[in-house]
Amino acid sequence: MSAHNETQTYDPRAVEARAQQHWADADAYRVTEDTSKKAFYACSMLPYPSGKLHMGHVRNYTINDMLTRYLRMNGHNVLMPMGWDAFGLPAENAALKNKVPPAAWTYDNIAYMKKQMKAMGLAIDWSREIATCQPEYYKWNQWLFIKMLEAGICERRTQTVNWDPVDQTVLANEQVIDGKGWRSGAPVEKREIPGYYLNITKYADELLSAVANPEDKNYLAGWPERVRLMQENWIGKSEGVRFAFAHDIKDASGALINNGQLWVFTTRADTIMGVTFCAVAAEHPLALHAAATKPEVQAFIDECKTGGTTEAELATQEKKGVPTGLFVTHPITGQQVEVWVGNYVLMSYGDGAVMGVPAHDERDFAFAKKYGIAIQQVIAVEGETFSTEAWQEWYGDKLKGVCVNSGELDGLGHKDAVNKVAEILIAKGVGEKKTTWRLRDWGISRQRYWGTPIPIIHCADCGPVPVPEQDLPVRLPEDVVPDGSGNPLKSRPDFLNVGCPKCGKPAQRETDTMDTFVDSSWYFLRYTCADNQGAMVDARTDYWMADGGMDQYIGGIEHAILHLLYARFWTKVMRDLGLIKVDEPFKKLLTQGMVLNHIYSRRTAKGGKEYFWPHDVEHVMDDAGKVVGARLINAVDSADGQLPVGTAIDYEGVGTMSKSKNNGIDPQELIEKYGADTARLYTMFTAPPELTLEWNDAAVEGSYRFLRRVWNFGVKLRNLDFASTLPVAAGAGKLADVAFGKDAKALRLEIHTVLKQVDYDYQRMQYNTVVSGAMKMLNALEGFKGGDTPDGQIALIEGFGILVRVLYPATPHLAHALWSELGYAEQLGDLLDTPWPQVDASALVQDEIELMLQVNGKLRGSIKVSPQADKAAIEAAALASEDFAKFAEGKPAKKVIVVPGRLVNVVI
Repeated sequence: MSAHNETQTYDPRAVEARAQQHWADADAYRVTEDTSKKAFYACSMLPYPSGKLHMGHVRNYTINDMLTRYLRMNGHNVLMPMGWDAFGLPAENAALKNKVPPAAWTYDNIAYMKKQMKAMGLAIDWSREIATCQPEYYKWNQWLFIKMLEAGICERRTQTVNWDPVDQTVLANEQVIDGKGWRSGAPVEKREIPGYYLNITKYADELLSAVANPEDKNYLAGWPERVRLMQENWIGKSEGVRFAFAHDIKDASGALINNGQLWVFTTRADTIMGVTFCAVAAEHPLALHAAATKPEVQAFIDECKTGGTTEAELATQEKKGVPTGLFVTHPITGQQVEVWVGNYVLMSYGDGAVMGVPAHDERDFAFAKKYGIAIQQVIAVEGETFSTEAWQEWYGDKLKGVCVNSGELDGLGHKDAVNKVAEILIAKGVGEKKTTWRLRDWGISRQRYWGTPIPIIHCADCGPVPVPEQDLPVRLPEDVVPDGSGNPLKSRPDFLNVGCPKCGKPAQRETDTMDTFVDSSWYFLRYTCADNQGAMVDARTDYWMADGGMDQYIGGIEHAILHLLYARFWTKVMRDLGLIKVDEPFKKLLTQGMVLNHIYSRRTAKGGKEYFWPHDVEHVMDDAGKVVGARLINAVDSADGQLPVGTAIDYEGVGTMSKSKNNGIDPQELIEKYGADTARLYTMFTAPPELTLEWNDAAVEGSYRFLRRVWNFGVKLRNLDFASTLPVAAGAGKLADVAFGKDAKALRLEIHTVLKQVDYDYQRMQYNTVVSGAMKMLNALEGFKGGDTPDGQIALIEGFGILVRVLYPATPHLAHALWSELGYAEQLGDLLDTPWPQVDASALVQDEIELMLQVNGKLRGSIKVSPQADKAAIEAAALASEDFAKFAEGKPAKKVIVVPGRLVNVVI
């Protein structure tokens, strides 16, 4: 917009280019530690550099950006950094496909995505940028790893992994497809290999208390309840009884296996009299013993080797088992209980064995029904009938019912029965009360190339030796092109071969790399002092993490468990090592909703499935307006040839945006067509930040039209006498001295009333209603008829200045242009640091208020009275009104009812 050019149209590309250049020239977003201001640290979860931003990124970062700009205008010193979670398997997969080093692929993607972020106008302090694949960053992963080794928080032990016998490599769980290696197609084996574990279980009580105990001083009240619950369930504290079934089964040397005891743990000791079988893991010594003489057991164990290695995987797979022919003795009844091998039992969890109580455990019930195992009821609920035909929820409810068919336990409730069983087993010397945790120590060793090298050197004489601190970082060679056949570091003598730090003899480096969750467990701390090459963190970290940690963390719900749990653990370790002063990393957490779009598909002639872009499709509705299908509005090439317009296809509803389903929206295309401000405004206006956003092209167009209206209104304001009016309207003069007329007062009342609500919405981060408020302000400004008077011009210019500032955090480019070129900046300074508009209390004072007028309870009109009018004055005004006279038809009033501030009802 150039001066006095009233016809200039809104050109987002030009507006945004000028604004971004202005911010770059001013280095506007570089933040330093300023003790004169209140620090506020707001951080979005760092992205994986996959190549392009998606709409989820746009939404996440716009939320952060709005918060940052609003707080900066309110006098805070706000840090909004950005970095890249740059290590990981996708880069290796891309390298295999494209025959390029993962490093080159990753850095190219970072450059492109950074360019996209800058195009969005984000207020990021790029001087603090980190990439987790840079030696300057992962050096400190290695340094802290060694410190944890020294402190006993890290230790080396064996782990079960997926082994591809053809490619001679360990596979991630996601690389195992139907029990076979994703590349070779060979059946995957389970192998025990050494690796490094971080003892997160040492912190289990502290990690649990902060999400489960509101009395804890570190209780995470600023986190969503469902995230706290997810963390609580993952940590999984269970109080119960550990006890042993005796047996006389001996190994090949004649010694009793496990000293003649099969140990199990249960939280349902009250059901012990209902045990009808025991199940052990495929690796359990009793399973291996049975397999030596029973081929069917050995075959089942081999089958189990192709299954999952995690509890989550086991929970979803079909439960299978095979009897071993071995029996153990029930510790109370003395009865013989058959031992089965079950694919749902993990050797790494507890003792690798479970007691089977089919009547009162849903998994055991299904297992028993499948294999014809006895089901013995031992819990009864008054008024309920037990049946073995189908599972009912009350069968497993420990809070209901009492023991039956259980001897001396009969009639006892859950808690009393558990205590009694524990008493009996302890007296027999075969049991104990015990607390167990679902949480397991964190195995960080990954048999992959693109990750932080584990700083260990293996010496034939000295064993595993940590790399000396002065030799860090152990640099990962970046010119490697993986071919999929094992870890390429094993084929790099320049990396592998090294002298032992202890004895000097030839040795070899560890070729395992660290789990990428290590990289993301502390990056937010590194942002605070990213330029410090001599320390992991420094005093600046204390400045930004003061008063209990980061002020606001923003990211997807998919990271609610592992990332957040590991970040909490890592923070506590760094605290205990004296590096930082906080107990928890994130005071407040916002999990933004996903961006959804419509999904359209059809089956091809060969039975495959292909998807269609929403812009090629229209809905088919039934008579009630319900979507019942879809058809093409454009001819589309498909696997069956070109499909003509009108071809019927399937509508699958809405789902997460995905390249594979052709329902993603490229932010770059959106920005090029409408501008970044439209993309930002749309993602904020359409839904509250924490809820899912369903994509709507018409609403995107509507957001653009609204911004064009704002722009056009700013152009019209050029007709006003800015030179003399703006100083007063902008706050440089005294608004209190202005004699506002009726129309101007009404406009100011509307603007300041909405401002009061908008400010509240900003504080609670309800940005969708912030945008609604801005739309109300524009409607009021456009509808104002008193702009030809001095007081009206002042009200208009004041109101538009408030609207621009309200919109600024959402649409900073447009706001910057209007603010600068209309002259507001001359009075109030650059919009970057212009104070947030304050509600003028005098503008909220009304000369008169409108009350609805009812006659015999029916709405018949309205009256206007002074806000200070008493009941008698309101009654008099109602009876004197034309509306009352019209509908009373000369009848006298019997009664007048006044509802203060709302209505008056005259009964005739």
